[in-house]
Amino acid sequence: MPSYLQTEERAVNISSNTDKGFNVEMIELERSLSLTVWDVGGQEKMRTVWGCYCENTDGLVYVVDSTDKQRLEESQRQFEHILKNEHIKNVPVVLLANKQDMPGALTAEDITRMFKVKKLCSDRNWYVQPCCALTGDGLAQGFRKLTGFVKSHMKSRGDTLAFFKQN
Repeated sequence: MPSYLQTEERAVNISSNTDKGFNVEMIELERSLSLTVWDVGGQEKMRTVWGCYCENTDGLVYVVDSTDKQRLEESQRQFEHILKNEHIKNVPVVLLANKQDMPGALTAEDITRMFKVKKLCSDRNWYVQPCCALTGDGLAQGFRKLTGFVKSHMKSRGDTLAFFKQN
């Protein structure tokens, strides 16, 4: 999904590596900050390895299909499960409420309520961003929100922000 950020109002620099079931992408939203994004997918076979990606994670983006009402309950359970991982305690979260271009898509407010975000994320910064991966609408805003949260979270932990740019 991150490669669609190029369609937003300003192009962002992205480099991508694809390997068996997941993508790793470097996204530069600001000159001073690059994000390494592990897109591990939501298929059932991939969920078993989600926990492996939590160590050293500074922010979580969770994508929700806002039109698939039959799978929302399962998606909510998976969201709740991953938030219990000790490695991402207090880590900021952005939920992307995808497919907002489709008729009947649940709103960001609906997703917030159904996923119990206020309760589950009371110990961290969080945001629910409506988006459309097909057109790119809303994606850059969601990642910019996460970037701000991550900077704030790292400062509160007393971490030194070190930025490295790949050439």
